[in-house]
Formats: sequence, C-alpha cells, structure tokens
Amino acid sequence: MPQTHEVTNQVPPHHGYDAAADPALLEALAREGAGWAAPELHRLGVLAGSEQAAEWGRLANENEPVLHTHDRYGHRIDEVEFHPYWHALMDTAVSHGLHAAPWAQHEPGAHVARAAKFIVWSQVEAGHTCPVSMTYAAVPALRAAPALAEWLEPLLASRTYDFGLRRPDTKRGLIAGMSMTEKQGGSDVRTNTTTAVPAGDGTYRLTGHKWFTSAPMSDVFLTLAQAPGGLSCFLLPRVLPDGTRNRLLLQRLKDKLGNRSNASSEIEYDGASGWLVGEEGRGVATIIEMVNTTRLDCVLGGASGMRLGLVRAVHHATHRRAFGKALIDQPLMRNVLADLALESEAATAVAMRLAGATDRVARGDSDEALLRRLGLAVTKYWVCKRAPGHAAEALECFGGNGYVEDSGMPRLYREAPLSSIWEGSGNVAALDALRAMGRQPETVEAFFAEVGRAAGADRHLDAAVAGLRKQLADPAEAEYRARQLTETMALAFQASLLVRHAPAAVADAFCATRLGGEHGGAYGTLPTGVDTGAVLARAVTSAG
Repeated sequence: MPQTHEVTNQVPPHHGYDAAADPALLEALAREGAGWAAPELHRLGVLAGSEQAAEWGRLANENEPVLHTHDRYGHRIDEVEFHPYWHALMDTAVSHGLHAAPWAQHEPGAHVARAAKFIVWSQVEAGHTCPVSMTYAAVPALRAAPALAEWLEPLLASRTYDFGLRRPDTKRGLIAGMSMTEKQGGSDVRTNTTTAVPAGDGTYRLTGHKWFTSAPMSDVFLTLAQAPGGLSCFLLPRVLPDGTRNRLLLQRLKDKLGNRSNASSEIEYDGASGWLVGEEGRGVATIIEMVNTTRLDCVLGGASGMRLGLVRAVHHATHRRAFGKALIDQPLMRNVLADLALESEAATAVAMRLAGATDRVARGDSDEALLRRLGLAVTKYWVCKRAPGHAAEALECFGGNGYVEDSGMPRLYREAPLSSIWEGSGNVAALDALRAMGRQPETVEAFFAEVGRAAGADRHLDAAVAGLRKQLADPAEAEYRARQLTETMALAFQASLLVRHAPAAVADAFCATRLGGEHGGAYGTLPTGVDTGAVLARAVTSAG
C-alpha cells in the first residue's frame, strides 16, 4: 500500500532503561542504611524499565478481575479471576520481598531496601501493590496475637507467591487483606455494626457487611467487629483449618476510577469464623499498627507515581521537537520539568526518611517512633495530596498525545488520587496529625529536632520553622487550620532533608518556591535564577 506521508518527530517507546537509576533514591538508600541492597534494586529496576514489564502492567489493567460468586452447579465459590500477568506482577513483587519479607530479615536497613524496591516496582503497575502493601502491614498488627503471629508470619514473609484457595498451612506463602469500613461510617469505624460472638472454641462468629474489602482473593484478612467487650480486631482466613470455606461472601467488585487491575469488593460475613487479635475493645488500637504501615506505602506510592510521571515527561520532551528545538531545550518547558523534578525529589527524600525511621523503630528506637508518628501523618497528607496535580502536569507535557491511553499517562492520572484517599483522606490525615500532637506532645519536639538539623542553612526554612513554633503555641482554631498547618510541617520536613542531602540547586529552588513564596499556583513558575539544568540533570539520568 502506498504511503501518504512519512512518520517523523514521534517519541520512541519508553523501554530499556533502569528505573532504579534515580540519584535521589540511591543516595537515600545508602543514607538510610541499605546501600547493600543496591545490586538487587538495579536488577529490579531493569525489569521495571523493560518492555515485558510494561506489557504486564498494561494487560493486567485492560483485563480487569472478574468475580465468580457461584459455579455452574449453583454452589457458592466466591472466586476472583485475574489475568495471568497480574500473577506475574505479584510473583515479582513477592520474590523481591516487597511484601512482609523485611519482618523476617535481621539486616539493618531491610525496611529501607523494601521501600526503595516498592518505589521502583510500583512504577510498572500500582494496582497489585495494594495486597503487597497489606501483607507487609499485617505483621505488626498480628503480633498482638503471638500464637497467630508465630503460625502465620513465616508464611506472610515467604518469598513464594502461591495463589489459590487452600488452607493456609498447606501453602508456601500467604497474602493478607484488610476489611474495615462499612456503608454507614467509612473512616469512622467506631460506627461499625458487624458483630462478633464467641463460639466457645476460642473463635468468634462474625456477621455483618463490609463496604470496602481490599484484595478479596487474599488468604487471610484483618477486620473489625463489635464483640461483647467493644470494637475488636479479628483475623479471618478464607479457608478454615478443616479445609472448608469460611463464610466470607463476595457481593460485588467495585467499579473504580483507577486501580483497575486490583479487586476491591463488598462482602458479607455470614457467621464467618475468626480469631481475636489483641484484646476485646482494643480493635482500633490493634489495627492502627496496620493502618500506619500502609500509610507509609501511600507515601511510597505517591513518590513512585511522581517519579514515573517525571521520567516519562522528560523522555517525551527529550525526543519531541517543536518550533525548531527539542521540547526539553525550550525555556518554559524546562521550567515545568524542573518544577516537577523538585516535587519528585522531595517526595522521594521524605518517603525514604520515613522508611528509615520504620526500620529503626522495628529495632526498638523510641525516638524514631516519635518522629515517625507525626512525620508520617503530615507526609501522608501532603505527598499524596500533591500526586494528582503532578500527574496532570506530567500528562500535559505530552500535549494531546498524553491524553491518549496508549501513552500510559491516563492510567497514571487515574491512579494518582488513590493514595490520598486510601487509609484516610486529606481531612482524616490532617486531623491525625493534630491528634498525634495533642496526645503525644513529645512527637512535636521530635519533629522540630529533625528539621532543626538543617537550622541556619536556608533562611526560608528557618522562617517556616519559626512560624510553625508560633502557630503551635496558639492552639485556638487548630482543627479549622489543620490542613494549612499540616502542609507547612510537611514542606519544612521535605525542605530540611533537601537542604542537608540534595545538591544546592535542588534545595535552594525548593525552599525559595515552596517556603519562600517565589512560586505561582501552577507548575512551571520557578523564578529566574533557578538552575533548571542542574535540577533536571538528576531526572534525565533514568529517563531512558
């Protein structure tokens, strides 16, 4: 067939690069005590940047999970069917220890290594990281029931992905889910109506509904229900020790904006059997260990999405020409890309700092526990809140090409709001920061001690910290101002890390624009004088 035109000025596929070749990530990996993990991180990064992995992610999202409630004979089966590439993604994540593996490792930095791998591998496909994250987070909550933890932890930490509906003790590895919210309450879990009645054999029978059950194909679930002693935490297996199916009935899968590869469901407990985790009436205190850990993964996911959007935008701008120049050489486009790079680097730095705190808390560091408590609350709010706008701007760098599904940018755009909603939306996260400060005032001093390590290095940061101290000294209308206060704390936390560890061009530009008021309301409004070349040099490294 004769050609009507020659195809020119089209950008090559974004394949064949190392997604771990991110200076900010690698520097943080070493800084937080996990430099030993760099070789494995790079191996995973090469896979993450491959055409094969891109196909796994694409097809897992285009072929969404399907719920089968009954078999052909009318028997209840409650199974979710996934595309084979979903299992390839899960197998890779589990074999590289992105799930609960760090809890079984003794090397300092194990949780940091896991966080870095999570940031890299999430760039391939974010949906499957939901069950991966919950399996990681289940362990600290499960330790409130030592006998259950002794039985299940080795299977949750196993690096073998063993999909299928079988008794937990017959499997080589387990995946954990979480089932908390109900129709009438959402985040207000104390309004839950699901009941748990002692069965007389050490188990409870749970009856009720759950509005969101994440990853319903998991092997075990942590859930909340009203026991005689109050709201309590329970562990429910899908298959009981005698081999029969537990009475967890899948009603439907949610039709979500994004996260399409992952199944989220509504379920009914019809006298489902479960074991108490912790004490009766202490359900929130028990499961909050899981929630706090998954909040870390919300931050990691936000940082991962920003990095992906940035490197894709840089790749496009490097290879696309307009008005006689490559887009990346156009001053205004460089301004936009450099601004996106600042946001991405700050998110990566703070995410990895919190991963380092998590690692040290796991080894008994009480000071780091205080920093993590408040630092995670403010960071979960801010990084996750910034992710959707970052994705939108990165998409716009492609022009109309970015609005087309083939570019991959619409999937990133749809995915971006999830981390801000999951484990407490913006208001919940901001109020949690206030709660931490009110109940544990020592967390405030831990926070100021952390940001104080950069004292005197940047006038904008010093002014922001002084302003925060003044605001916190006047608690009037604190709840009304919770978002503003949380935002400033998060920015000061990020800025302090960049001032201490990032190149001067990055730190100076971030402080001047995010804390010094030298910034407009949109990306790409960096003031004259910012060394956009130096800022972008770190992003170009892994743009492919």
